[in-house]
Amino acid sequence: MSNKKSLDGKVIVVTGAGRGIGREIALLAAAEGAKVVVNDPGVAADGSGTNAAPAEEVVEEIKKRGGTAVANFESVAEAIPASKIIKQAIDTYGKLDGVVNNAGILRDAIFHRMSVEAFESVIKVHLLGSFYTSHAAARIFREQESGAFVHFTSTSGLIGNFGQANYSAAKLGIVGLSKSIALDMERFNVRSNCVSPFAWSRLIGTIPTETEEEKARVARMQQMGPEKIAPLSVFLLSDAAKDVTGQIFAVRMNEIFLMGQSRPLRSIHRDGGWTPQTIAEHGMPALKSSFYKLDRSADIFSWDAI
Repeated sequence: MSNKKSLDGKVIVVTGAGRGIGREIALLAAAEGAKVVVNDPGVAADGSGTNAAPAEEVVEEIKKRGGTAVANFESVAEAIPASKIIKQAIDTYGKLDGVVNNAGILRDAIFHRMSVEAFESVIKVHLLGSFYTSHAAARIFREQESGAFVHFTSTSGLIGNFGQANYSAAKLGIVGLSKSIALDMERFNVRSNCVSPFAWSRLIGTIPTETEEEKARVARMQQMGPEKIAPLSVFLLSDAAKDVTGQIFAVRMNEIFLMGQSRPLRSIHRDGGWTPQTIAEHGMPALKSSFYKLDRSADIFSWDAI
C-alpha cells in the first residue's frame, strides 16, 4: 500500500465542519494533505444563533496535527454568503479542488403540524445551500476542468421517515441536484456523488425517545461514530475516485452500500389506451404486487451495524 496522502496539494471546502460528520471529514482531509476551509456559523441544531467557536476549534486541531486550515463563518442558506465560502478558498489558497456539502439543520414535526417556516428553513440550508456552494464552485471547476462534489443525503429522503417532510424533501432533492451536476459537468472532468450517513450527531440527538423502540434505535445509533463517514467522503474527493460520479452511497459503521436509483419496476399495456375504469379494474391490480410499502429507514436497515 502506498503511503502517499490521497489529497496532497488539494484545497477542500467542508460546510458544517464545526461538529460531527463535517468535523471528522475536515480533520481527515487535512491529515490526507488537503488545505481545508472549515465552514460553520455555529448555529444550534434548529438553525438558531451563531458561534465562532466550533469552526475555530477544528482549525486549531488541524494546525496542532500539522495541517493547514482556515475558518469560515458564513451561512450556506443565502446565495451571496455561500459564494463567499468558495471565494475564501480561492483568496486564501489560490485554488479549489473539492466541496463537501454537509451543513444541515433539523426542524422535525408531523406533516400537518409543520410550519411553513420550518419547511422553508430546512430546504434553504440543505437543498438551496448545496446549490449555492456548488454553483459558485462550478465556474471554477469548469475553467480548470477538474473538481469534485460530495453532497450529503439521507435515508429519510431515499426511503422515508416520520415527521421529516422538510428534511426528506431536501435530501431527495440533493440527489437530483447531484445527478444533474454529474451529467452536466462530466465533460469538464467534474464529479458529483452523494453520501447517506448513519452516524450519531447532535442532529440525530433531536430524535424523540419516548417509546422503548425509539430508545433502542437511538442507543444503536449512538454506537455509530461520525469518524466512520469520513474515509469514503475523502476518497470521493481524491484522484483515486476519478471514475466515480453520479452515485449514491450509504455508510454505516464499517459497511458501505451502493444505493439504488429509480428505474421502472414493471409495466402494463392496453390496446387503445386506458380509462380511469380500466385502470381501476385491471391496471392497478396488475401493478399492486410491486408496490412499495410505507417503509422507514429502520425497516429496510433492520439489522445491527457491523
